Amino acid sequence: MPRKNILIMGAAGRDFHNFNVYFRNNEDYNVMAFTATQIPNIDGRVYPPELAGKLYPNGIRIYDEKKLVDLIKELKIDEVVFSYSDVPFNYVMTKASQVNAAGVSFRLLGAKETMIKSTKPVVAVIAVRTGSGKSQTSRRVVQLLREAGKKVVSIRHPMPYGDLVKQKVQRYGTLEDLIKYECTIEEMEEYEPHIVMGSVIYSGVDYEAILREAEKEADVIIWDGGNNDIPFYSPDVVFTIVDPHRPGHELTYFPGNTSLRLADAAIINKIDSADPKNVLAVRKNIKDVNPKAKIIEAASPLFVDKPELISGKKVLVVEDGPTLTHGEMEYGAGMIAAWNYGASEIIDPRPFTVNSISDTYKKYPKIGALLPAMGYGEEQIKDLEVTINKTDCDSVIIGTPIDLGRILKLHTPSVRVRYELQEIGAVTIKSILKEKGII
Repeated sequence: MPRKNILIMGAAGRDFHNFNVYFRNNEDYNVMAFTATQIPNIDGRVYPPELAGKLYPNGIRIYDEKKLVDLIKELKIDEVVFSYSDVPFNYVMTKASQVNAAGVSFRLLGAKETMIKSTKPVVAVIAVRTGSGKSQTSRRVVQLLREAGKKVVSIRHPMPYGDLVKQKVQRYGTLEDLIKYECTIEEMEEYEPHIVMGSVIYSGVDYEAILREAEKEADVIIWDGGNNDIPFYSPDVVFTIVDPHRPGHELTYFPGNTSLRLADAAIINKIDSADPKNVLAVRKNIKDVNPKAKIIEAASPLFVDKPELISGKKVLVVEDGPTLTHGEMEYGAGMIAAWNYGASEIIDPRPFTVNSISDTYKKYPKIGALLPAMGYGEEQIKDLEVTINKTDCDSVIIGTPIDLGRILKLHTPSVRVRYELQEIGAVTIKSILKEKGII
């Protein structure tokens, strides 16, 4: 039988993984193209032959998703595989309708088809939406396992925005590694906090190769999820973070609803800053969707290093980029710090933006008077620096997980906001790890 022509819709992450584990050596299929969206400047590339395998000696082209319908016709596609995350159900089915109307099938690969089995126990930390609090939860899991005498290595959901061959397997153990791998701000936000706490974290493109390297130095593997995606590895225990600042999203976003159904324990985060009615609403939704999941309530208290730079000041608030953009959050840690410490005014950065930062507001107009820490490449990092320095403010509140002052030359005094996970109640991450035999 002739090979079925496949197009994989993605955003430089789950799409490559699905190809690697399901299609790469599968002679029943011929992957004709990837499409790319969500992330700037990831289309127009080629998934290289060094990673694509013997069936693809010329690699596979990556196109802008806007060309989807035309590509189906031009490349005689038989089936489209949707392979990215953090989008509403309606969005997924709209894409499915476009694909079906073009005459071909639309497919979502399942967990068993895409998860790799580890030789070591795997603890997965995932979420129902971007910005729910996976990072501080992963760090808490690492801390608890290390206290129990375990050698722990984290593996982060992919962010391969550069040279894919060079990024096949990446190990981060020092801040110098961030320079070595030419990390974007978005990558640094995920890797730097682990490095600072003396931990090792891997990432890259080929997640079986990554896993086999990580297993050499670990007793336990932490899957540090991205967006609201499901794990790439078969987990022994799953912690799924639910955000009461966005109640109901756990029911209506893909694949976050799947992530909730996979949970051994659902963590309702940010209860210290959420409306109690919303906490009750998400608790009910958890019970309805996954009644077997234990529920952990947690806060994410803020730690501000220079509160005097906020009190009574006109401040520019810089928040985590993905949380504000496709995560659709209206505020983050930086804004909460501005409210808590009595900033006199929140300065709107939009009159001061330049180039790619201006384009971000056009694409995501609901961001409002906050500045997303966009940094997908050197040019955008420079645009971010120029925008911050042009903004007429007394001080800059940095609500991202990294020290922006380390990579940007800021002319205005800045204050960092950090946050850690703090469980509340008898059911805790530690109690779940003990129950599952991890510690």
